[in-house]
Amino acid sequence: MTEPTAPEAIEFVFDQRRLSATPGQTLAAALLAAGVRTWGTRRQDGAPCGVYCGIGVCYGCHIVLNGRPNTRACLVRVEDGDTATTQEGTGHDHLA
Repeated sequence: MTEPTAPEAIEFVFDQRRLSATPGQTLAAALLAAGVRTWGTRRQDGAPCGVYCGIGVCYGCHIVLNGRPNTRACLVRVEDGDTATTQEGTGHDHLA
């Protein structure tokens, strides 16, 4: 019987830091696995935030992904070559 092979890791960048993920992982899961606990600030008071509900209901995990603000990190699967950055507040300052 042959041993199953682990899927090849994919690479992405978060706040100018190269990280790796397992194919199929959500961006939130990949960040948590890399030890990143926060990647945004709350709109109301600027407090740090990250994943809360993990199922796309709370909007707490907004991140800027490939230049698009307000991406819910718990719902999107990270892809090889993605670039994510911390989102401050509403994310409107990221819009061109």
